[in-house]
Amino acid sequence: MSKSVAIIGGGPAGLMAAEHLAGKGHFVTVYDAMPTVGRKFLLAGKSGLNITHAEDYARFVTRYGTANDRLRPVLDLMTPDAIRVWAADLGTETFVGSSGRVFPKVMKASPLLRAWLKRLEAMGVSILTRHRWTRFDADALLFDTPEGPKRVTSDATLLALGGASWPKLGSDAAWVPLLEAERIDITPLRPANCGFDCDFSESFDTRFSGQPIKSVKATSVAGTTQGEFVISRGGIEGSLIYAHSAALRDALDRDGHAALMLDLAPGRTEEKLAADLARQDRKASFSTRLKKAANLDGVKIALLREVDPAANRRDAGGLANLIKALPLPVKRPRPIAEAISTAGGVSLDAIDDGLMLQARPGTFVAGEMLDWEAPTGGYLLTACFATGIAAASGIDRWLAGQRL
Repeated sequence: MSKSVAIIGGGPAGLMAAEHLAGKGHFVTVYDAMPTVGRKFLLAGKSGLNITHAEDYARFVTRYGTANDRLRPVLDLMTPDAIRVWAADLGTETFVGSSGRVFPKVMKASPLLRAWLKRLEAMGVSILTRHRWTRFDADALLFDTPEGPKRVTSDATLLALGGASWPKLGSDAAWVPLLEAERIDITPLRPANCGFDCDFSESFDTRFSGQPIKSVKATSVAGTTQGEFVISRGGIEGSLIYAHSAALRDALDRDGHAALMLDLAPGRTEEKLAADLARQDRKASFSTRLKKAANLDGVKIALLREVDPAANRRDAGGLANLIKALPLPVKRPRPIAEAISTAGGVSLDAIDDGLMLQARPGTFVAGEMLDWEAPTGGYLLTACFATGIAAASGIDRWLAGQRL
């Protein structure tokens, strides 16, 4: 006998769970507070939807920090290869980029989402938008809707409400006090994959805001990565920064200070740089010497002087050392509303292996609401898809147990 399932949240995790549960014959209704579903999914696809990553799976499953062990069996349910097959079944062929990231060949999210919603409709999934969940009412759910308050009962509930980043798209973390009222342990939400404020001078800020720092290596406790980042108004942002954002954020929380170590001339040894700098005419300007000896452009030279105003008084060896290991202090993460994703959420100790809340039997959680984080590169979406499948599987098993 089919059961009814209420899914609150129409993002990747909620929609994937809806597809799986409808495929098992259950009556599924997806509720979303926004006028349309998948809004953050569509935003992610504006610059090319990075749907997953093609690196070796043994390496892939280590990208989730302290949640690695708990997420491994979840990720096994919806691997990167399985996501590519799923997308192809919806008419979206994918390709592997030079960095190993996987994208739709059309480089957009909208065709995939349209095909997905059409499939869900054909499977009998009902999607109700402008339905904002306000609280539990015993075993029921209360919603604010355009027609007024609505009380909904179902045989099982899945919460897939996202984190707190990009609240204008629906992930506003309004669920936190609702679950805390149920005595459910919530790890405080923090920005992840975010930029950072730096105490740049006004002149540097005005002149270089918006300019990229290209071809650099960045090092933190997260490791060493090569790429580029952007000088933003008052700070730094970009994919290279996001790769180190968790390490920098945690260091700031723990120690009150943090710095990203930059190699402004990757591929050049410190010894070679020192020799090339020593050969420069001391009568030439500092910028000219750096351009000729180290091939540094204007923004790199300005950043070096911003970090160490006395850099021009260093000898060749000291200057070479600074170019290869420039400690860029960061002061604070950018606000959580600007972050790509969030860390924190429903404690993994608060759910069972089927992602059901220990404190509320019959209520499950999936997606970014859970306490895990990952870097950009397809890891975020993959885990959202996978936790949606895991929660749906847990719901199906739990409903089967109800019938016994």
